[in-house]
Amino acid sequence: MEPMANNHAPAAAKFRLQKFLFFLRKFWWIPVVTLALSLSTAIAIFSLTPPTFVSYGNMWETERLRLPEGAAFTYDRENYIGTMTELLRGSTMREMTTNYLKEFNTNEIVLDKDGHILDAEIQVFASPKSSLYTIEARTANPAFTQVYLNTLMDRYLDYRENARSGVSTKTMKSISTEIQNTEEELNAAKAALGEYERSNNFAVLQEESAVESSYLVKLKTELSDYQLQTMLLAARELELDSGATGTTNASDAIFESLRNAGSAASFTSSRLDAAKEIELLKLQREKLAKYLRPLHPKMVKLDEDIARAQKLIVVYHQQNHEEIVAARQALQIKIDSVEQFIQEWEAKVASANARLAQANTLNQDILTKQRMYDRLVALSDNVRVSKSIDDDTLAINHVASPAKRSYQEAKSLLSQSIILGLGLGLGIVLLIAIRDDRFSSLVEVTERFGDNVVGQVPEISGTSATEPLGLLEGNDDRHIYAESYRNLRSALLYLAVEGHRPKVLLITSAVPNEGKSTIATNLARALALGGSKVLLVDGDLRKGHIHELLKLPSRPGLSELLRQPDDPALFIQATDLEDFSFLSRGGLTRNPGDLFLSPAFDQILARLREQYDYVLIDSSPVFAADDTSTFAPKVDGTLFVVRSRFSNARVVREALETLFQRQARVLGLILNRADPSARSYYFYKYAGYYSSANGVKANIGS
Repeated sequence: MEPMANNHAPAAAKFRLQKFLFFLRKFWWIPVVTLALSLSTAIAIFSLTPPTFVSYGNMWETERLRLPEGAAFTYDRENYIGTMTELLRGSTMREMTTNYLKEFNTNEIVLDKDGHILDAEIQVFASPKSSLYTIEARTANPAFTQVYLNTLMDRYLDYRENARSGVSTKTMKSISTEIQNTEEELNAAKAALGEYERSNNFAVLQEESAVESSYLVKLKTELSDYQLQTMLLAARELELDSGATGTTNASDAIFESLRNAGSAASFTSSRLDAAKEIELLKLQREKLAKYLRPLHPKMVKLDEDIARAQKLIVVYHQQNHEEIVAARQALQIKIDSVEQFIQEWEAKVASANARLAQANTLNQDILTKQRMYDRLVALSDNVRVSKSIDDDTLAINHVASPAKRSYQEAKSLLSQSIILGLGLGLGIVLLIAIRDDRFSSLVEVTERFGDNVVGQVPEISGTSATEPLGLLEGNDDRHIYAESYRNLRSALLYLAVEGHRPKVLLITSAVPNEGKSTIATNLARALALGGSKVLLVDGDLRKGHIHELLKLPSRPGLSELLRQPDDPALFIQATDLEDFSFLSRGGLTRNPGDLFLSPAFDQILARLREQYDYVLIDSSPVFAADDTSTFAPKVDGTLFVVRSRFSNARVVREALETLFQRQARVLGLILNRADPSARSYYFYKYAGYYSSANGVKANIGS
């Protein structure tokens, strides 16, 4: 354990079921009262409400005749029950039923206090996996209930029959109108097609369109060929301009074909022969140059021949270029002519196709209207057959049964009142448990203040919540109680602190009756039994009562010592334990805070710190007087006592903040009167480790 930090902020506590159960055991009478009030209200409502009588009738769907043409009426089974219920509850059926009763069954009519026909509540139920429907009627009169239900079922069948007949008539009329309109549209479409065929021969149009399309394709093919030849001649012209003299390629073949077809004479072969001749002359000159001088007649003759051949090549090149230009011009004339023909024939083909499309549209319109006309005629025949045959399959299976009083509302009201009463009572208890921030277990203390609990002292069964517990004895039979103080003693002995170990300890609480005096006394006795020299000081100069626990006189004591601080031994009393001494409160005083602020109090603490191993000071509660916050900073440490199911978390937090503001060193919390049966309390429950022999405690197997 380490001392609590002065900036500690408590966390919000979690709601626990154990706390709710504790408050439920404490306030068990709240759910009982709310349940009694709820049941009383339900009984009063039931006694003041007029009785309700229920009558049942059955209707069922008979077998349906399946016709090859199909049925004209269909029913949506998924929504059938809902539709039937709404119709039977509706104002139309209610009006038809009441009018019939007024006209034919005047003696059966029952009026309410306002002079109107008694209101009836209608429900419809469907039997599982069957076509049987149960109709339930509820009114305040048994005889009227049965009569009303019988009349309602009869009027419902009549209403269905009239509705079906009206639907058939309206449907037949609508279909006849559609047939007439469609027949007129069909005749108009046939007349339009006849008029078109009189001015256009469909077979001739198809033939003309095929011929014109074929010739147009041929013209486009020729145009493509001419355009290809033009591109090849352009390539040939580029070859001539670059001076290429290779073998005849595809452009040469095209050029020769144009020449053979009547174009200008070609000198391509002559140019090639001259080029070959130049190459031969150059080879011959190279051979003779090895033996002859450049001015030798043969060398001069070869140079002249080479020059003459080169001049011929230039002449041939010029002539070839002129031939290509002429050929391209001829091809361009052909291309322009073909393009003109293509435009003319495209117009002819488009005109033929438009007339064919118009003919096809007229034919398709006739087919569509003919199919629509045939479907309407077939539908008219089906409706006519269905209208002639009774298609209503709903019939009454059992007439309304004699009405009996219903206790369903009473049962429902009773169950609702029980649920409401218990829920309200448990809700009130739950609200009390949530709003109550008193600690009920060690877990709740640690949730609010972290792991700052030095120890916990359990509740001893058989003791009153107001009277203090008996003092700790050396041979105490309350082994759980005794071991809790030994555990608290060990926590102080091995408390992890910086600097000197705390010797002067203040024990306080937030408010009175939290058990701090008893804990201070028993902790001092436990330290003394452990071999430490201990002095217990009753620092509550207003209402200190530790002398009553120890059965010692209250005077002289601390109040007298503060006025005569020279010899503390004169005021210290011995107890039944050798190492345990006691300094009582002394005479009562109105302003003890003034005495604690005097230098004499500091001198007394300094002397006592030297004479004893531990000095435990029991003070007044923090919110009872300002004495505790006055001398808390002067001691080595403070132990803060909280009591289970008594101390409020908010009050404890404010008290700790007050101590922190006065620079007090709070070593931790002590949980007093913890529930030993709670799950969180698992210390020292194993009674088998303790045995009693001649009134002396001994550990077994440890």
